This record gives sequence, structure tokens and C-alpha cells, in this order.
Amino acid sequence: MEEDFVSISEITTLSQRVPPQNIEAEQAVLGSLMLDKNSIIKIADILFSGDFYRNSHNIIYREMLNLYEKGEPIDILSLTNRLEEIKKLEDIGGTTYLTQIVNTVPTASHIVYYANIVHRKKILRDLIEASHNISQLAFQETEDADSILDMAEQNILSISQKSLSQNFLQIKTGLEEAFDRLDKLHKGDGAMRGVPTGFADLDHYLSGLQKSDLILLAARPSLGKTSLALDICRHVATKLKIPVGIFSLEMSKQDLVDRFLSAEAEIDLWRLRTGKLKDSGPDNDFVKIQEAIHTLSEAPIFIDDASSPSVLQM
Repeated sequence: MEEDFVSISEITTLSQRVPPQNIEAEQAVLGSLMLDKNSIIKIADILFSGDFYRNSHNIIYREMLNLYEKGEPIDILSLTNRLEEIKKLEDIGGTTYLTQIVNTVPTASHIVYYANIVHRKKILRDLIEASHNISQLAFQETEDADSILDMAEQNILSISQKSLSQNFLQIKTGLEEAFDRLDKLHKGDGAMRGVPTGFADLDHYLSGLQKSDLILLAARPSLGKTSLALDICRHVATKLKIPVGIFSLEMSKQDLVDRFLSAEAEIDLWRLRTGKLKDSGPDNDFVKIQEAIHTLSEAPIFIDDASSPSVLQM
């Protein structure tokens, strides 16, 4: 039976392979820009200086960006003069290579397609580099496993963030979406944009909790910040059935559970913690607690009370 793992020799072999790249696509991007300098607007949020596999292409693209920012033409003559000024013309292959590049494409209309190819190859190279660095740290064993894992997550996260192109939105599109959203709210019979908190006055001013908002509860100590936050969480999870994640840096899971039970059962927290509960009569606390447990157990509430979690862990 073969074991399903990558051996040390296989890791070494992988590191010796040619990284992902597409020279033809890189040439097509540069050639398209020399045919139509305004095409740079279409790819400015896709490609950056340093994304090309060939260093000569990175140099050419960087100087194209510089020429465009100065309002100068991006053609063979302008590029030749600019590269001569910075003593890089021979490094990129001279005017002959610039002519070869511009002849690789008949039109600039497909520049976005070529740019996306170059961009994807860059992401793959970044992943290979990150995995190599991570494996080196793991082999050296100079850091503990948690630190290496944290660094690995940071590296992968930074690559994933770079892979997201920030496209501009034409205001016309945004206005159309806004009208549809407002029309839906108008016909929604009191519906609000965000998630209701369960507090009518607060929902009136905030229109619920919005997806894009970071909301801070600020007050002096012992004025009810935690109680308010937990009441909102309880309402969202029990009434709306929306999942809620709670990261507690101070209170333990049991403390939070006690607070949830106290609020849901409407029993004083001190009596709940000390066991001074009524076990008979119409105000039987155990009946209330059982009903509260049933309600809360079906609520999608998740609690993490790990001490000092990192941002990546959260």
C-alpha cells in the first residue's frame, strides 16, 4: 500500500521546476499598450509593476506607467528614449525587442484577457514562493508550530487579498441598485436594511445592523455593555435564526451561558449563580430555565473563549 504524502526528494524536485509563466501573454499586454496607451486604464487594477515573470517586461511596464502618468505617448520611440535615459534599453533587448513585442498583437481589444492570464500566473508563483518559505521554516524548527502556522496564514491571506482586483463602479449602476433597494424597502411594510437588534429605538436610528459597519459599544465600566451586546446576539439568534459568533476575551463560556440563560428565562443572574431558585408554584424557576434551555439550544450561537486569540484565528 502506497503512503499518500510528498517526500523530501519530491519537494526538492518541485522547487527546481520552472515557475508558472506565460511569456506570450506578457508580450501581448505590452504590445497592446504600445498600440493604444489608453488601454492601461483597463488593466491598472489587474497588473502592477513586478507581476511579470520576465524582469525585462517588468522594466518596460514600469516605464509605460511612468510615461502615461506624465501624459506622454507610449510607443517605441518614447519607450526607447526613456529606457536609454535610465540605462535599461540594452537590458530589455533593445529597440529590436520592443518592435518584436508590438508586432505580437494586431489589436489592443483583448488586453484584459491577456492581463488576467499574467495576473493568474503571478498568483501561482506567489503561492509557490510562500509554500517554499513555509517549508523552510518548518524544516529549520527554529519557531514553534503555532508561530509558523500563523505566518503561513498571513502569507496566504496577503496573496488572496492581492488577487482581488478593485474594479471601479460606474455611478449609473450604483444608482440603479440603490433605486431597486429603496423600492423594495418601501414595499416591505416596515422592513429595514440591516439586521434588527430587538431594540426599537436603536433600530430606528441605525436601520438595523449593516453588513459594512463596525459598531463599537462604549461606556464606563459596569454600565451594561456586555448585557446589551448579548441581548442583541440573543435576539438575532433566537428570533431571526441568524448565526452569531462570540469571541470572549474576558468571560468564560460558562459565564456567557449563564447570562444568556438569565436573560432568556428572565431570572436574576445572582439567583441563578447562587442556586437560590424557586422550585414550586406559578413562578417555578426551573420551568423557566428548561424553556430557556430549549430555546437557546436551537439558536445558532457559537462561543469562543480562547485566551488572546489572534486576528487570523478569529
